[in-house]
Amino acid sequence: MTVTKMSWRPQYRSSKFRNVYGKVANREHCFDGIPITKNVHDNHFCAVNARFLAIVTESAGGGSFLVIPLEQTGRIEPNYPKVCGHQGNVLDIKWNPFIENIIASCSEDTSVRIWEIPEGGLKRNMTEAVLELYGHSRRVGLVEWHPTTNNILFSAGYDYKVLIWNLDIGEPVKMIDCHTDVILCMSFNGDGSLLATSCKDKRLRVVEPRSGRVLQEASCKNHRVNRVVFLGSTKRLLTTGVSRWNTRQIALWDQEDLSMPLIEEEIDGLSGLLFPFYDADTHMLYLAGKGDGNIRYYEIGSEKPYLSYLMEFRSPAPQKGLGVMPKHGLDVSACEVFRFYKLVTLKGLIEPISMIVPRRSETYQEDIYPMTPDPILMSLKEGYKKTSKIVFKAPAREKKSVVVNGIDLLENVPPRTENELLRMFFRQQDEIRRLKDELSQKDIRIRQLQLELKNLRNSPKNN
Repeated sequence: MTVTKMSWRPQYRSSKFRNVYGKVANREHCFDGIPITKNVHDNHFCAVNARFLAIVTESAGGGSFLVIPLEQTGRIEPNYPKVCGHQGNVLDIKWNPFIENIIASCSEDTSVRIWEIPEGGLKRNMTEAVLELYGHSRRVGLVEWHPTTNNILFSAGYDYKVLIWNLDIGEPVKMIDCHTDVILCMSFNGDGSLLATSCKDKRLRVVEPRSGRVLQEASCKNHRVNRVVFLGSTKRLLTTGVSRWNTRQIALWDQEDLSMPLIEEEIDGLSGLLFPFYDADTHMLYLAGKGDGNIRYYEIGSEKPYLSYLMEFRSPAPQKGLGVMPKHGLDVSACEVFRFYKLVTLKGLIEPISMIVPRRSETYQEDIYPMTPDPILMSLKEGYKKTSKIVFKAPAREKKSVVVNGIDLLENVPPRTENELLRMFFRQQDEIRRLKDELSQKDIRIRQLQLELKNLRNSPKNN
């Protein structure tokens, strides 16, 4: 099978999206004065839905993130309340697609936490999560909600494992243990029956989450994969990565045959990561470079050449990460088809960028807003406002061993580095000291009881 090399040059063709343009929000509609995290982890550090914007912040000791109601634009005060319960840096945050005030976070402290944000946002710092999930032995880099089943959450750790959590019971119900290095990215297909992962071991995998079986695997020697995204229900995947010449590159794959990419295209010679975003409603693909200010966009077709370049949004301000508004939060009256929330670290600024289809008519444009799964199939015609009737109920549980596939995830973990070995040693020393104290107190109590028993036996009443 031959790999098609594509040109970056635009191929002019009839498309309703060929004139889509990016519009930056006015300064008063941006979020300013935010101490965006300086962490170099390759995540977005931002999550947005129709009610709240969440941003991971720089903090001394432990990890924290801000949650701001969307209407509260402008300058954010330095003492604005934070979600700050983690003991290590927060590495990823994601809103629950079914319940809009529930957010998941994961951290270097090895935990995944579930937070319930009060109506109207935070009035004081939040330190108590509704659920603390322990199962990973090393830091947790990624969290992803299942797209069609409420209360199912996936987490990927630096222990090379993916855990599937059922939040109704607060326990992991499955462990996917097929990776041999750090998992870089996770992406679901439309109905959540397949999970694609990219990994530091230079392999691209398609996994069936229910069984944990690897259905397809590609060894990416010429195209070092960083990010992967399912292209809706097209049975295709798109990856971004680096070519053998160290140029930024994208590749398109058939999910049922990863032996060779369908096409590869070199983008440019910049070094920052390329974040891919796919809109299944418009079949548009957006590529945003970390560390530069550009967002390129393409239309995905079912036949060759598969990828058609449309346009490029350019900005001099480099982006650290980007949040994406769900469909029901878009302004359909302005023909807005996608909205980014761009993190500009140097300015402490979050900048909304709307992708707009220019139309003269003011009526509802049905052709650009098909029925959309958000997460339940719906029409955007009536300026839909989501009212969540589902309430999150945290299970009552004690901290105990976590056994998945017959392995206790909290106990059977050998140390990987000298630091981990030292930490384990000191933890064990503390535990031994605690147990010795407990034993000595119990010895004293036993002696007291023996003495009381002896006194009872020798008392006059017993004679």
